[in-house]
Amino acid sequence: MLGTIVNTCAIVAGTLVGALLNRGIKEKYKAVLYNGLGLASLAIGLNAAMSNMPKSRYPVLFILAISVGGVVGTALDIDGRFRRLLERRSQNGGGRSLADGLSTAILLYCIGPLSMLGPVISALNGDNTFLFTNATLDFVSSTVFASTYGLGMALAAPVLFCWQGMFYLVAELSSQAVSDALMAELLIVGGLMITASGLSLLGIKECKTLNFLPALAVPVVWFLVV
Repeated sequence: MLGTIVNTCAIVAGTLVGALLNRGIKEKYKAVLYNGLGLASLAIGLNAAMSNMPKSRYPVLFILAISVGGVVGTALDIDGRFRRLLERRSQNGGGRSLADGLSTAILLYCIGPLSMLGPVISALNGDNTFLFTNATLDFVSSTVFASTYGLGMALAAPVLFCWQGMFYLVAELSSQAVSDALMAELLIVGGLMITASGLSLLGIKECKTLNFLPALAVPVVWFLVV
């Protein structure tokens, strides 16, 4: 649970920093921070994918997963629904109420490959790299949120802890059912999704990463069938 604890503390720390700033952070500083995080996401995502490809028993499974998952996610319009939900949250009450800020932040903190796959990798392999990366992203985001909405944004931290704790617990309880081969496939797909997030953060290509979330289910189904 170390990674989840660090991620939770990062949100609290970022909130404190943002509340102390007591005013919006200039766009140029936001841009440089997110560029740095984009580069880090590219490096971590590519490393996860490339280092696990030699371990894959089915070298083309990740292509199938990304393709099928992307088509399913696009058909369900996961990315579009998420963005519209965020926009509604931001527009309610002039976009300045604590409730709107919290609902937006919680969605951003909890929905994504790092926040969902990270606890699983931590539980099964003891590797907290994904969660530490997510903690850094959430620290920056929480600082920006708190500079606008105030100290109450720290209430998002326990929600994230429970969310990631659920994934961690499920992975712990089902650890015997998750083979090294399946974990390698999940890391390849997850690494590619994190790489896509990095491209989006850098403004190179808007990949609509959330539409690829169903891709994580494809290796699981494949191994159950095979």
